Amino acid sequence: MQLDSKETEHLFLTILSLHTLEEAKAFFRDLLTESEIDEFSKRWKAARMLYDQIPYSEIQRETGLSSRTVARISKWLQSGMDGYKLLINRNHHNDS
Repeated sequence: MQLDSKETEHLFLTILSLHTLEEAKAFFRDLLTESEIDEFSKRWKAARMLYDQIPYSEIQRETGLSSRTVARISKWLQSGMDGYKLLINRNHHNDS
């Protein structure tokens, strides 16, 4: 995976330029299929549930994700680049 490629960096900078929820919805709907958006949403939900120490079986039941996908998300949550933790903590802070 090329996180530092010119194309990938341009995509990330473009995402950072979004200002509103409506802009994000429009951009991501044009960029991704509805199925891809749904999959990303489920993975994000699984990451938050794992962070809250919800059992794998409940996460699978609520999201429909496979045990393998939930395990991969758990691995990234524990030893990834801390992207999940950063945004989970930021969103928890903003929710209060």
